[in-house]
Amino acid sequence: MTKTIAWGITGAGHFLNRSFSVFKELRSEIGDIRINTFLSSAAEEVIRMYGLENDLSLISGGDYLEEIFLESQQGKSWPKTGRFLLDKYDALVITPATSNTVSKIAHGTADSLVSNAVAQAVKGGVPVFVVPVDIAGVVVSELPFGIAREICQKCEDCPPRENCPNNAITDQIELLECEGCGICKDLCNYNAIKGGPVELKVRDIDTRNVEIIKELEGITVLEEPEDITSAIRDL
Repeated sequence: MTKTIAWGITGAGHFLNRSFSVFKELRSEIGDIRINTFLSSAAEEVIRMYGLENDLSLISGGDYLEEIFLESQQGKSWPKTGRFLLDKYDALVITPATSNTVSKIAHGTADSLVSNAVAQAVKGGVPVFVVPVDIAGVVVSELPFGIAREICQKCEDCPPRENCPNNAITDQIELLECEGCGICKDLCNYNAIKGGPVELKVRDIDTRNVEIIKELEGITVLEEPEDITSAIRDL
């Protein structure tokens, strides 16, 4: 029997690549599965920064219940979230879930595409799985590409700038223009373009909000994107 999963993506870099890996594996390991993706406005930008747009099109191919819904194109009433009331989905998975989205879920706010999808899913009896990026302690997050100013030599002839397909490089990388292709990193003669891990402290309020949603009916909190696989298989 075909499983139909809704995937909500919010604007976090942490867990983003791992979440994509999990959903690509689900597509290959569970042959009879459909994945319908819902992107917040911030997720639209972040996915482009990390160069994941092509990967997403392979996960959600565009057929019915495999579409990619962009918040920027869904108006303010988000009519597509009404599908959660029509017995269309076996589960809704939110990964990565930013602290902003977790806060909205914890306090019943449904003013974005993804938070509204959660509200409608709970009303429709669809199981919701949430992978917060900020649970407790310190997290290590992957940053998009950027220029290390202390290393950059400000070369007059700058191969990264001259070869960027999106003209996203000036004295810095304009992330809203960047598509995360990595050409610039490979072309810099001084290794001044970097993207990588950074340690971030989780705020107390974000930890409390995670604890709140753990107690909400219909919602299960998962600690790692890899936990999604067993959750989907157990449906």
